[in-house]
Amino acid sequence: MGQDGTPEGDRTARLLARLAVLAAVGIVVVLVLALGRAGLVILGAGFLGLAVCAAGVWWFLAHRGVTRLLGAIVAVGAPVAVLVLFVVDGLWLMALFLGVCWAATLACARAALRRSDPRRPGRATAAPPSRRPVLIMNPRSGGGKVGRFGLAERARELGAQVIMLDPSAPADVAGLARRAVAAGADLLGVAGGDGTQALVAAVAAEHDLPFLVVAAGTRNHFAMDLGLDRADPARCLDALTDGEQLRVDLGDVAGRAFVNTVSFGVYADVVQRPEYRDDKAGTALALMPDLLARESGRRLDARVDGAALSSQQALLVSNNPYVSPDVGRRPRLDGGELGVLGIRVEGAAQAAALAVRGARSAGLTVATARRVEVTSGAGEISVAVDGEALRMPTPVVCTLRPGALRVLLPRDRPGAAVPAPPVDWRRLVRLAFGRPAPDRTARP
Repeated sequence: MGQDGTPEGDRTARLLARLAVLAAVGIVVVLVLALGRAGLVILGAGFLGLAVCAAGVWWFLAHRGVTRLLGAIVAVGAPVAVLVLFVVDGLWLMALFLGVCWAATLACARAALRRSDPRRPGRATAAPPSRRPVLIMNPRSGGGKVGRFGLAERARELGAQVIMLDPSAPADVAGLARRAVAAGADLLGVAGGDGTQALVAAVAAEHDLPFLVVAAGTRNHFAMDLGLDRADPARCLDALTDGEQLRVDLGDVAGRAFVNTVSFGVYADVVQRPEYRDDKAGTALALMPDLLARESGRRLDARVDGAALSSQQALLVSNNPYVSPDVGRRPRLDGGELGVLGIRVEGAAQAAALAVRGARSAGLTVATARRVEVTSGAGEISVAVDGEALRMPTPVVCTLRPGALRVLLPRDRPGAAVPAPPVDWRRLVRLAFGRPAPDRTARP
């Protein structure tokens, strides 16, 4: 059946799948047969422009000086050259029309796969009222969202005790949470970034207390995947009076909890720099050539449930897998598996292949696992845990604690819909004209 659990949902998913498949076939027929040479020009120029643009981006990131300037020119010039070609040959209108058709085809395909996708979160359960909720708030998070949205005042109105962190002094957030539990708190919550969320979530999980997420950070990935309103974090506090509970997994890296991701390699090395917080883009551009170079860039090895993954430039381990490498959403947080994403790009040719082939490229590894062990030639490596810069001795082991965290959520959550899975054409064809293929990544 479809995701909504009804025969009507199943029929709608099949209809959308058939429309997507037939539209894709129609576009190919128009390109190859009806347009002939013009169709081949549109198709070939599009793929070539994408590959050359990706190569230019690689040169821009991996080099300095004249080569970096050349890379920037190539990255910008490739798509411009394709557009000029289409205009000169009088193909721009047809290319635009086919592009719109392809976008509509992908929209139908994703809608069909979303409706038939069994990967959806477990059901939330009724939450008993909390008598002594305690919320820890960071006034600096998200550019001052705590003050801008009046979160402390609203929380106190709803009966919560608020612990406000001092921006001028480092705080033992986990220690504050433990003292709150010792004083009788029966709910812990955080208005802050994902790193702070993880520290308090670990204490809540340790004592099996409900945990309240208030989306007051900058990116709020955890809140997004829980379906919370990131534009108005005050709505998260509605869970104190009209809430429900959902059991979710909690990641563990070398004994430290994480709610989103653990990053190794290039990104982790960049965030270690003290200047990164004030100038993220400038710091990354200054360091990338050294970090990506074959000779000086440190590589990582990993064992993913026993399978070897060698010489990676970047490795990301997530608390449950993301929909796909280019879609920053997790369809569920209670699937009991880590997501693994490894990247190894040695030059412009591999960067172009990665842009054209995506997840099928040899430079990209996408997997799921129960245990990931990361090693390196060094005794200690940089690790970014939910965006927080740390150093850890090798080997670094990542695991998952299934269902360890009881998250308290408002009943009305604007983003609770499951994100669309990546377009798998084989599965789409089976859904359209046969029996849908089982999703091997889904878990009951």
